[in-house]
Amino acid sequence: MPRQVDPDERRQLLAEAVWRVIRRDGLERASVREVAREAGLATGSLRHYFATQSELHQFAMRQAAERVAGRIEAVDLGQDPRQIVEQKIAEILPLDDERRTECEVWLAFIARSQVDPALAALRDETYELLGRAFGHMLARLGATDPIEVERIYALVDGLTVHGLIRPDLAPPATLRAVLRQHLDDLCRRVQQGHSASDLDTCRGRPGA
Repeated sequence: MPRQVDPDERRQLLAEAVWRVIRRDGLERASVREVAREAGLATGSLRHYFATQSELHQFAMRQAAERVAGRIEAVDLGQDPRQIVEQKIAEILPLDDERRTECEVWLAFIARSQVDPALAALRDETYELLGRAFGHMLARLGATDPIEVERIYALVDGLTVHGLIRPDLAPPATLRAVLRQHLDDLCRRVQQGHSASDLDTCRGRPGA
C-alpha cells in the first residue's frame, strides 16, 4: 500500500519549496506551477492543499514566522534573564543559513505585502505579536519604557537588513556584538534608574 501522506507534513514541504523558489528566483516566480515543480509534485496535487497562489504565499509567510516563534519559545528559561533575552532576539537575526533563509523570505513577503492585502494583514499581525514579545523580553530586564521596545525593534530590523545585504561587512559575529552591546547599555541604564526619556531630560532635551 502507498504511504499515507500527512497533510501537515506535505504543507510544510510545500512552504519550504516556496522559500527555495523565492531565494533562487524571486517571489514573482513562486507560482503554484513552479512551486509544484520544485516540490516534485503535479500542479493538481498542490492545488489539493492550496487553491490559489495567494493562499500558498500566505501559508509560506506564516510558516516562516511560526518557525521563528517556535525557536524563541524554546529558549531555555533556566538561565540569567540577560542571556535569555539575547538568545531569544538572536533567533530572529540571520546568523546561520536557516535564519538567513527565513529573513530573506520574510523581506520578500514584506515587499509584496505593499500590494497584497492578505499578506499585509499577516504582516501587521506578526509585527504586533513581535512587538509584544519584545516588550515581554525587555520587561525581564526591568526596561518598561515603550521607547525601548521601539529601539530594539529598530535595531533588529537594521541588523537584519545589514546582515542580508552586506554579510561581508555585517557577519554574524558583528550582528551578535552589536546586539550584545545594546543590551549591555540598556541594562546599565536600568540599573542606574534611567529610562530613555530620563536620559533626554538629562541632556537638556525634553522627551518627545
